[in-house]
Amino acid sequence: MPRSPLVIGVDSSTQSTKAAVTDAATGELLAVGRAPHRVTGDGGARESDPEEWWTALGEAVGAALAEAGADPSAVTGIAVAGQQHGLVVLDGAGRPLRPAMLWNDTRSAPQATALTDALGGPASWTARAGSVPVASITATKWQWLRENEPAVTKAAAAVRLPHDFLTERLCGEAVTDPGDASGTGWYATATGGYDPVLLDLLHLDEPLLPAVAATGGARAGSLTAAAADALGLPSGIAVAAGTGDNMSAAVGLGLGGQGLLDHPVLSLGTSGTVFAATTTRPDSVALNGFAAADGSYLPLGCTLNCTLAVDKVAQLLGLDREEAVPGGEAVVLPYLDGERTPDLPTAAGLLTGIRHDTTPQQLLGAAYEGAAFTVLRALDEVLRACGLDPAAPEVAARPLRLIGGGAQGRAWTSTVRRLSGRAVIVPRSGELVALGAAALAASAATGEDPVGLATAWGTGAGPELEPVERDGEAWERVASVLDRATPALLT
Repeated sequence: MPRSPLVIGVDSSTQSTKAAVTDAATGELLAVGRAPHRVTGDGGARESDPEEWWTALGEAVGAALAEAGADPSAVTGIAVAGQQHGLVVLDGAGRPLRPAMLWNDTRSAPQATALTDALGGPASWTARAGSVPVASITATKWQWLRENEPAVTKAAAAVRLPHDFLTERLCGEAVTDPGDASGTGWYATATGGYDPVLLDLLHLDEPLLPAVAATGGARAGSLTAAAADALGLPSGIAVAAGTGDNMSAAVGLGLGGQGLLDHPVLSLGTSGTVFAATTTRPDSVALNGFAAADGSYLPLGCTLNCTLAVDKVAQLLGLDREEAVPGGEAVVLPYLDGERTPDLPTAAGLLTGIRHDTTPQQLLGAAYEGAAFTVLRALDEVLRACGLDPAAPEVAARPLRLIGGGAQGRAWTSTVRRLSGRAVIVPRSGELVALGAAALAASAATGEDPVGLATAWGTGAGPELEPVERDGEAWERVASVLDRATPALLT
């Protein structure tokens, strides 16, 4: 009986690498291998050694193959989906000149403001790049490095995103994709290529950057002999261009030009994001107007503080994360690492509204409400970026797809349902980033459309939870505190 071809989808995130061994014909997830990353830094700094990502990738692939009991010779393709925006600066031998500055490193907030002004304001940036610079965007980190570590930028032989770095290690080719490239601040979604005006503003030479493939599922190259030895895989198999983690999750959900469009997704992980796939190019200063991995677009709002911030509050209170109840009069803005949407990079957490009868469980519930509110507030803007009226009944009736680690938690799911008043679909698979990458790998190996593959696999399917009555009082309570506190948080 002929064996089914296998593909490997890699999710290289902030905290760890996951490798998903997947049946290329059915999308069945056979096994997931995991390996951790270290994140270091204080006072807004968040850094990791890219060499640890490569080591973790090898460990995760080996663990997944062993758990699946899979024959490595059956693997036909591999793709990497990586944490967005990280800045990797390499020497001529492809080795990091310093640790990578991660997406949640907020030191470059002053550079973000200066770059915004230098181009003529937010509208000028969205017209070109699709996004306004904030501390998360790669361009601001490059500018910070130019100003603070000029010897490093002068010595740079290559500039990469995290997923670019790993893809190049796999196939020896410097290749990225439009989705992840659109989060750099030097790629123009308006033209589909690197923007010479932005590169000039950043004093960044285009030859330092990887080539941009047509899509994340395009074949970037073949697995080199050295990489094959490191991973225990056959040399010569297809290596896809890959993409960013949010773009890969969209593929895994079957969102894009060949699948569902304009259906909002809320991802609850280290960061909280809300996005939707659309064929309409986003033009909103309040959002990131990203490209998608399949050639469509992915308007996205992103917060820095999501599951880790709420877990920290639970730890401080000595509670299990599921012991939360609605916050009552208490309001918590859990901006423990600054914030991205809204753009408050120097903000700290805020707690108000405590009474004698306020319980620890209510304080934890208020932290959930503050985190969920922050990302849900961007939902209407995402829908407008798709050319939709958020108040239209047919738009409001579209269920919210809930993904990420938080989607598996009762407290997160109930808080999102209560604050949004929307129906919620929780996909059965909890590894949508890795499965999206697996679809990109299968696309590189076969030439098939990755969104169509994921749709046929059914990786985004799951039960639909009916809407509950929206808690307008909790929503307005958090909104009022945030609006009044923003001037103070900005300082």
